[in-house]
Amino acid sequence: MSASFITVGIDIAKQWLDVSILPGSVYQRFSNDETGRRVMIEWLMPHHPDLIAVEASGMYEQVVAAALQAAGLVVARINPRQTRDFAKASGRLAKTDKIDAQTLAAYAAALRPPVTPAMTPVQVELSALVTRRRQTVDAYAEEQDRLQATLHATMRADIEAHLAWLEERIDTLNRAIAALVKAQPALAAPYRQLINVPGIGAVTAAVLIAELPELGKASPGQIAALVGVAPMNHDSGAMRGQRHIRGGRKSVRCVLYMATLTAIRCHPAIRPFYLRLRAQGKPAKLAITAAMRKLLIQLNAMLRDYYQQLPA
Repeated sequence: MSASFITVGIDIAKQWLDVSILPGSVYQRFSNDETGRRVMIEWLMPHHPDLIAVEASGMYEQVVAAALQAAGLVVARINPRQTRDFAKASGRLAKTDKIDAQTLAAYAAALRPPVTPAMTPVQVELSALVTRRRQTVDAYAEEQDRLQATLHATMRADIEAHLAWLEERIDTLNRAIAALVKAQPALAAPYRQLINVPGIGAVTAAVLIAELPELGKASPGQIAALVGVAPMNHDSGAMRGQRHIRGGRKSVRCVLYMATLTAIRCHPAIRPFYLRLRAQGKPAKLAITAAMRKLLIQLNAMLRDYYQQLPA
């Protein structure tokens, strides 16, 4: 490691990559295309960065992060809310692409966020399929809402036809996800481990593998914070406020919530844990959140044990 900890912040937009390096306040802009990413990496390498921070927007950063990691650079994906809060706390009230890049570099320097594991090309492909499935499911739900609010016969027929098409697309994506997982031993083995857990279905397992590559490789506290199910204190002086969850990866938290609702009915450890909390007078929402965290930590420990027994 360098004598000083060198951090890089990259603000990623559709057309541009704004890059800031600390210490030194070095700044440069590159085009967000294959050539621009290659030139950016060539420019970064002589600086020997210790950590590169990008925002986990879920859109453009995956390609950039994959290119950086393929070049041997260390990347941390940061929740946008965390960087916004850090900017406010640092007095960075103005907002430009350059300032955003500088804020990311400063965040990485001050807080040393955990490194995001590199994703293989297959994991990137799986993530794309899972993302597209989620988008299609969301579109289906929106059309269902429109159908309920529409009385006009012609419009209802058109919406119903679109719903049928969306159902076919969801089925096609489900098959594509299943085929990809089955064809790749590196995905199929942890996938089988996950779906053997009561409450974890095919969709949940695919989302966990695609969008939570840290599962089985992070500590219990880290994995809970990454998903956003780690309870945060709200205390001041003698006041002890109710703890809340915040931040984290929403897409993972959503499938984990649905899996937990099933686990509460059939999981031999989650069900009694949930019922015990309810018997103690805990609100249902709080008990479900606690059960989500317990289930996630169990899955993390299970995959950790699986990875540890693999040949080095």
